[in-house]
Amino acid sequence: MQNKEKTYLGNPNLKRANVQVSFTPEQVEEYVKCSQDPIYYIKNYVKIVSLDQGLINFNMFDFQELFVNTINDNRFTIGKMPRQCGKSTTLVAYILWYILFNPTSNVAILANKQTVAKLHMDRLKVAYEYLPKWLQQGIKEWNKMSIELENGSRIIAAATSASAIRGGSFNLIMLDEFAHVPENIANDFYTSVFPTITSGKTTKLVIISTPNGLNLFYKIWVDSAEHRNDFKNVEIHWSQVPGRDQVWREQEIRNLGSEDKFRTEHECDFIGSTNTLISANKLKTLVFRNPIYKNNEGLRVYEKPKEKHSYITLVDTSRGQGIDYSAFCVIDVTEIPYKVIAVFRNNMISPMIYPNLIMNTSREYNEAFVLVEINDIGGQVADILYKELEYENVLISSVRGRKGQTLDGGFGNSDTQLGIRTTKVVKRLGCSILKSMIESDKLLINDIDIMRELVTFISKNASYEAETGSHDDLVMCLVLFGWLSTQTYFKDLTDLDIRKTLFQKQINAIEDDVMPFGFLSGVDDDENDEFGGEFGSTIL
Repeated sequence: MQNKEKTYLGNPNLKRANVQVSFTPEQVEEYVKCSQDPIYYIKNYVKIVSLDQGLINFNMFDFQELFVNTINDNRFTIGKMPRQCGKSTTLVAYILWYILFNPTSNVAILANKQTVAKLHMDRLKVAYEYLPKWLQQGIKEWNKMSIELENGSRIIAAATSASAIRGGSFNLIMLDEFAHVPENIANDFYTSVFPTITSGKTTKLVIISTPNGLNLFYKIWVDSAEHRNDFKNVEIHWSQVPGRDQVWREQEIRNLGSEDKFRTEHECDFIGSTNTLISANKLKTLVFRNPIYKNNEGLRVYEKPKEKHSYITLVDTSRGQGIDYSAFCVIDVTEIPYKVIAVFRNNMISPMIYPNLIMNTSREYNEAFVLVEINDIGGQVADILYKELEYENVLISSVRGRKGQTLDGGFGNSDTQLGIRTTKVVKRLGCSILKSMIESDKLLINDIDIMRELVTFISKNASYEAETGSHDDLVMCLVLFGWLSTQTYFKDLTDLDIRKTLFQKQINAIEDDVMPFGFLSGVDDDENDEFGGEFGSTIL
């Protein structure tokens, strides 16, 4: 009966609060060692559940020790790690040490899913129950998703959301699989929580994940690697895990079904897909910059207007209903390489207000020429911009029958239209030129949202579009620019001939009646005509 009174709710593995413990001299010495060295504590006293062996001591690998020491020595840590390498178990073991030896600490374990957060809490509970009683703190609260100890430390587990820990004060926050948290939730959470962490002097934030495209996790990782933030980064390769060799790799690829999935899940490749418009190898080399100015409406500026520079604004329009984005890119076309120097992206702006923002930004950039995509509601934006706001530098295209659409300033006897309608032919040519521009460094991107869209801009249905759940509004602005750069009128505007710069060798080959590898003839005469005199074919 006396022993039962010392336990928490009859659990013989847990000590209730306010139970006195007598320490032997050896236990006092061990307690001091554990409090000073989390590695020593974990290797000697933490138990984990192995799939093959059941309950065992946590015999840490070298990279796990490195991870723990990095967390302990730094306030901000980000880890890029493969699946099933013990990253979550390692961090849970450290959290257990942290709440025991740092009284009155508040800790949050947040994961991309509630079930994953609960799994982490269950691991921590198992490890706690098998600690010697003299190492335990008495239990005051032992719930499914929270624990409170008699030393005042408390730990909660939840799914990552903007409101998960709003209003709380935390000494340590763990974000697991942060790259797999939906983008809108991740951004809202980080914006609301990070200031509360940075306000302290000893508070810690730990972010771990396998990559999942160029999202917020990617941005924090790259900023850390380039010393643009205070995060210390830790990267683990699958080959560092004992037992994983080339035979294991080949078996895992067979089980996953593709090498793309293996690259993402185990090689921690931010760019997993190989069927993107821009080659995966090129996407990996793109480097984003932090804007020199941004506002809450979605405008980001990378360079101020320069005297005597020429600019073009490419415009894509949505209905402002929170689904697709209204987007535009301002490109400096003064010289090659061209540069994206300002972008706008917002999925709530009204099409009635959007033209004013386009005009104001374009005027700032030396009365930039504006090319509006007029599919769907875009025609209304072009009309307001040109007819009501009287912005004169709206580019006009002509529809020339079998030759399709051309940009000629609206002169001639053919039908004219404000802006350009994105047909299959326009999109195909624009994609081809855009691919060549980016891969040959003739167009510099700068913006991370464009890079994110390029990663998910994949081959589908004999064309390119955003994969399901992603967007391509900024990329389509660049596709329009690719098409625009092939027009004779573009050369007149800029005194630059991008076709000659990019394709002189190919053009020479065509003139010599040689069909280069990688070129296909157009599907029909109408499509060939729209490509222009020199472009009777398209690049795959």
